[in-house]
Amino acid sequence: MGNGTSSLFAALDVASGKVISQVHRRHRHQEFLKFLRTIDGTVPAELDVHLVCDNDATHNTPAIKTWFLGHPRFPLHFTPTDSSWLNLVERWFAELTNRKLRRSTHRTVAELEADLTAWVDAWNDDPKPFVWTKTADEILDNLASYLHLISDSGH
Repeated sequence: MGNGTSSLFAALDVASGKVISQVHRRHRHQEFLKFLRTIDGTVPAELDVHLVCDNDATHNTPAIKTWFLGHPRFPLHFTPTDSSWLNLVERWFAELTNRKLRRSTHRTVAELEADLTAWVDAWNDDPKPFVWTKTADEILDNLASYLHLISDSGH
């Protein structure tokens, strides 16, 4: 095996900032299913778990759809294509990338996985929820201004 890769599955509690995560060597629906079971076992049973996911194929297999049918407390929300910024766990991944991964070198997959696990543990020792700094109306106004600007640019 060469250098190899790892997939980090992460679920962000937007209220507390805590993260539930798992590292897997592969990124298939089987690993996603294991992660869903971990979330289900971690989050108190009386709470609903709204999952915001991208349109990755691992989120849409028959096995995953069947699991969701049996777990109605898991409403599923898909972000539109090229709209990952709507998903706050993506903001958390940016923190991980900027504050840890860009500053690190890993000779092996095991080193990378240990580093990821340690970073998540440290994050969860002092979690910080992300807070939107603009209202939805402000964001939409900025987007409308940008779209008007680029539509008038002659391109």
